[in-house]
Amino acid sequence: MNSPMYTFVSRDNSSTVYAEISKILISTGHWKRLKKDNPRFNLMFGERNRLPFGRLGHEPGLVQLVNYYRGADKLCRKASLVNERMLKTSPELSDYCNWFPESYIIYPTNFNTPVAPVTNGITHLKSNPKTDEREVFLASYNTKKESGEGAVWIAKSSAGAKGAGILISHDANQLLDFIDDQGQVHVIQKYLEKPLLLEPGHRKFDIRSWVLVDHQYNIYLYREGVLRTSSEPYNISNLQDMTSHLTNHCIQKEHSQNYERYEKGNEIFFDEFRVYLLNNYNVSLETSILPQIKQIIR
Repeated sequence: MNSPMYTFVSRDNSSTVYAEISKILISTGHWKRLKKDNPRFNLMFGERNRLPFGRLGHEPGLVQLVNYYRGADKLCRKASLVNERMLKTSPELSDYCNWFPESYIIYPTNFNTPVAPVTNGITHLKSNPKTDEREVFLASYNTKKESGEGAVWIAKSSAGAKGAGILISHDANQLLDFIDDQGQVHVIQKYLEKPLLLEPGHRKFDIRSWVLVDHQYNIYLYREGVLRTSSEPYNISNLQDMTSHLTNHCIQKEHSQNYERYEKGNEIFFDEFRVYLLNNYNVSLETSILPQIKQIIR
């Protein structure tokens, strides 16, 4: 009995990633590539801003899948994440989202975006989908500074990548001036001043996990994950040294003389991290860390 043949189109011919995916699909013998404008496909993939979602669902009897949900940019742009009302205004989710750093959306002043007023100290409800929160940020900044909770904040470009458009500072005016000069929307977040650090080297790291959401909204977490590590010791007194504070590969590789001193490619995979946690903290990755990751994803 012959196996069924499926068809796919790629909307991004310049991507080496999608070129490799195309090769893998064709090599199985079950997939055939069509021209990108052919409507009779089972699978369409490409970057989210190049996908014609309007073409889906118009071919009778044909199940069509795509590698991005419509509106996926809300998960990829920092301002869209922070702008979700549930994270900031829903009392029933306040404890559920305690992993989310205190965050504010800041628009450059030349955007003439409505400024959210400060109500009851630092809280407010959004009445406009685009609201500049600099006054609310300043109120929180001053409150935390006076109470000794820490005055270090980080400004991140909403659409930025590879460590671009970022400033870490304990000066609120410097952060706001930086955003105004950049000319694009940013998110200001409370900086985590006491992160868990890797030894040897007293270094920061982040955890990258791979998640799949299928067409029936089932969520799958890949069993493997990776830590991106810094090459330099964490130093809260020197906020200008990006290699100490940001773990982006491009920053570490281009600006640190210690790149790959501790790990190949400045990466630690879960098998090694699992041993590290047990040996240094008597903590299990499976029972302590992964359940928290799963809870955040859900």
